[in-house]
Amino acid sequence: MTADELRGKYIEFFVSKNHVQIQGKSLLPDNDPTVLFTTAGMHPLVPYLLGEEHPAGKRLVDYQKCIRTGDIDSVGDTSHLTFFEMLGNWSLGDYFKEGAIEMSFEFLTSGKWLGIPLEKLGVTVFAGEGEVPRDDESAAIWKKMGIPENRIARLPREDNWWGPAGTTGPCGPDSEMFYYVGDRPCGPDCKPGCSCGKWLEIWNDVFMQYNKNAEGVYEPLARKCVDTGMGIERTVTILNGKASVYDTEIFAPLIGAIEKAAGGYAYGSDAEKDKSARIISDHIRSAAFILGDPKAVSPSNVGAGYVLRRLVRRAMRHGRKLGMPLPLLSPIAAIVVDQFRGPYPELQENRDFIINELNREEEKFMETLQKGEHEFEKLLPGLLKNPRRIMSGRLAFKLYDTYGFPIELTEELAGEQGMKVDRKEFDEAFKKHQELSRAGGGQVFRGGLQDHGETATKYHTATHLLHKALRMVLGDHAAQKGSNITVERMRFDFSHGAPLTAEEIKRVEEIVNEQILRDLPVTMEVMSLEEAKSSGAIALFGEKYESRVKVYSIGDFSREVCGGPHVEHTGVMGRFKIQKEQSSSAGVRRIRAVLE
Repeated sequence: MTADELRGKYIEFFVSKNHVQIQGKSLLPDNDPTVLFTTAGMHPLVPYLLGEEHPAGKRLVDYQKCIRTGDIDSVGDTSHLTFFEMLGNWSLGDYFKEGAIEMSFEFLTSGKWLGIPLEKLGVTVFAGEGEVPRDDESAAIWKKMGIPENRIARLPREDNWWGPAGTTGPCGPDSEMFYYVGDRPCGPDCKPGCSCGKWLEIWNDVFMQYNKNAEGVYEPLARKCVDTGMGIERTVTILNGKASVYDTEIFAPLIGAIEKAAGGYAYGSDAEKDKSARIISDHIRSAAFILGDPKAVSPSNVGAGYVLRRLVRRAMRHGRKLGMPLPLLSPIAAIVVDQFRGPYPELQENRDFIINELNREEEKFMETLQKGEHEFEKLLPGLLKNPRRIMSGRLAFKLYDTYGFPIELTEELAGEQGMKVDRKEFDEAFKKHQELSRAGGGQVFRGGLQDHGETATKYHTATHLLHKALRMVLGDHAAQKGSNITVERMRFDFSHGAPLTAEEIKRVEEIVNEQILRDLPVTMEVMSLEEAKSSGAIALFGEKYESRVKVYSIGDFSREVCGGPHVEHTGVMGRFKIQKEQSSSAGVRRIRAVLE
C-alpha cells in the first residue's frame, strides 16, 4: 500500500462514519509560543478540544504535516524522521471510548480497509495511578473486539497518558495499537509496549476525560473528546513488510537520486553511507516542506529558521561525505515537490522559493566552510607543536560554536596533518551546550496547548487591530504572514518591502489605540468561506480553510476569518505600544508590541 492509498483510505473510512474532512494546517502555528512547528495532528485542533465549537461539527478527520526536532540526532536509523504526516480523527463531545476503539479496530482489520490479521495486533491501556483508576473500560472493549488478554498491556502514565501540557487543563488515558513484527517473543512478559522492538506502535486513541485543576485534582470533564493519530510513514512501512521507513516508496525517489548523484554508491551496500543517504533524504524533505509552507521562514540563526538551517547544513555535510556534486539540495527538493504536490499543492506554488532559498543557503554554508578552514589553518602552527598530536576538544568545539564548522570536518583536516581530535572533550563541551540550550528553550520544544488565558486573548484580538491598521497606513499589500503570542508580548509578521518610518509606526499605534478606546464589541458568525469573502472579511493568503468558517468582527473596524480566542469588547485591552519593527525575511517585516 502506498502513502497516497493509505491517506485516501483513511479519509474515505471516516467520512463514511459521518466525519467531515477538514484541511490540515500550516507547519508554523500561530499564537502558540510553546512550539516552533506543528508537532502533531491535534495541534491545530486545540481550541476545539478545549471547548470551542468547530464550524464543521463534532466529528472531524484530516491529514496533517508535522515537524519534530527532539530526535533530530537519531535521524538516519530505521524509524526516526523530522518531517512526517499524521492521520487523525476527532470526536468533540460526540462518541467516546467505545466508538473510537470500534472504528479503529474496523479500519485496521477489515479486508475493505487495511486488512491487518488479528493475531498481529496488540494494544496498551492505562494501568491507573493515584486517584485515577486503571482504564478497564478500554480493555473490555478491546476484548470484545477480539484482542486476547495476553496482548493487552496495562502501562503507567509515561506510556499511556496524555496531558495536560502545562500544569492544568484537559488530559486523560490513551490506548495505543501495536503491530507485531517479531518471529517469537523476547520472553514471557513480551507484550505490546515492550522495548525489545518486536512491537511497533501504529495508532493512538487519546481519551480526554479529565481536567486537572490548580490543586492537582483530576475532575471528570462534562464534554469528553477523542483525539487520535496514525503516522503515515510508519504504517506504510509495516503494511509493506519493510524493515525501515526509508525502504518504502515514500523515500525511494529521493534515495535513488542520491545514489545517482553520489556515483558508484548503491543503497544497502554500506551502512555508514546508507545513514548519510537517509539523513539527506529526511532533511531535504523536511526543508522543502518548511520552505513550501504558506507561512515559510528562511534559514536563520533563531527559532524555526535555525532548525531549518541546521537541517540544510547537516544534509550538505552528508552530501559532501558521499561525494555529491553541487548543487546538492535543490535537485532532490524538486523531487519532493513533484512527489507531494497532489496532497500539498502549496509545494508547487512555492517551488521557486524553495529552490532559490536552498541554493542561497548552500552558498552561505560553503562560505562558512571556507572560514572554518581558514581558522583551522591559523591554529595549525600551534597545533603542530603539540608532541601528542592531539587537538583540544574545546578548541574543536570553538570552531563548531563560533563558525558553525562541523566536528567531522575538523577531524578530517586534523587527520590530514597526522593529528587526532580529543573527541571525548568535544562531546563533553557539546553536551553542556545542549543542556544549556534545552534549559533555555525547554518551553519552545515542549509542545502542547496554546495559552487561551486572559492576556493571550487580548493579544490575539490586538493582532486583528494591528493587521487592519497596517493595511490602512501602508496599503492592502501589508498582509499577515504569521504571529506569535506569549503572556508578555505579541509578534506580528506582515508583507512589506521597507522599514516603517517613525511617522508610520506612530500612526499605526494611534489607529489601534483609537479602536481600543472606542470599546468596540467583538462578534462572531459562522458562514461559508465564499460568504465570508464576499462580506469583506480578510482571509490569509495561502491559509487552508474549511468550507464553513468563523468570522470575527471588531465593531465597524475589522472583519477577519479566524479561529482563535477573542475579547468580548476592546475596552479591556489596555494601551497598545510597538516596541520594535525589523526585518523578518525578504519582503517580510516583523513588529513586536505590548499591551500596557
